[in-house]
Amino acid sequence: MPLRERLGRLRREPLVHFLLGGLAIFLFFAWRGTEADPASRTIVIGAPQVESLAGQFAQTFRRPPTAREIDGLLRDYIKEEVYNREARRLGLDIDDQVIRQRLRQKMEYLARSSVENAQPTDVELRKMLDANPARYASGARISFDQVYLGQIDGAEAEKRAREAIARLAKGVDWKQIGEPLSVPPSLERASVQEIEREFGDRFASELTGVKFRRAPAWQGPLASGYGWHLVRLRAMTSPAVPELAQVRQQVENDWRAATIEAREAEAYQTLLDSYDIRIEKP
Repeated sequence: MPLRERLGRLRREPLVHFLLGGLAIFLFFAWRGTEADPASRTIVIGAPQVESLAGQFAQTFRRPPTAREIDGLLRDYIKEEVYNREARRLGLDIDDQVIRQRLRQKMEYLARSSVENAQPTDVELRKMLDANPARYASGARISFDQVYLGQIDGAEAEKRAREAIARLAKGVDWKQIGEPLSVPPSLERASVQEIEREFGDRFASELTGVKFRRAPAWQGPLASGYGWHLVRLRAMTSPAVPELAQVRQQVENDWRAATIEAREAEAYQTLLDSYDIRIEKP
């Protein structure tokens, strides 16, 4: 039976009539100017929500739901809504780290979503290719040392990097600085792929963008999947940069990842600027 016909039968169900009656009451009070209490004991399920539940069912089971199945979906949705409201009424959502993390993930997703389907121009991709030639040149080899600063935020990483560089300038052995980490402290003539396997894509991308100096110097901090690092680039051999057409997909993937990260950071900063932050230190 077609989904539209099933929805037509659904509209004749008593439960749906009850729910639509609730919607009418809700709209009446909205028209009267009475504010809707999000924690009220009126649950309104409109036709779009019913269609959404039916659509999710059809997507999962590859067929439209029967009237009885839609009835079950509505009962389950109502049960979830009742428990959700009562849990909030009891304050069970307060200081719950799982809920806080889930809400953060949703906000980050909203910040990123507008970039997911964006298409870069050739100019943008060429700029990224030119800025990181070693990343896309097959056969590139890099020798470097790294000091692990820890899994901390960016501001703390900057502070630790400055302190570590100051100690290194005084002659402290670099192997005695930083925190222990399971990955090697040095790599010799490593390919970009080998670096990615050890430290992750982001670290490899940032490392290939580090300016090579004939007199090796400590630079950073650079981010990896583990946290933050200082690096000392000792040698880098980069074959000729390939044509954009040869590595377009790889460059586009990197562009999208960088753009999404920048968009999320921009969105967060906009929200952060609207807050008055006060920290009471013990």
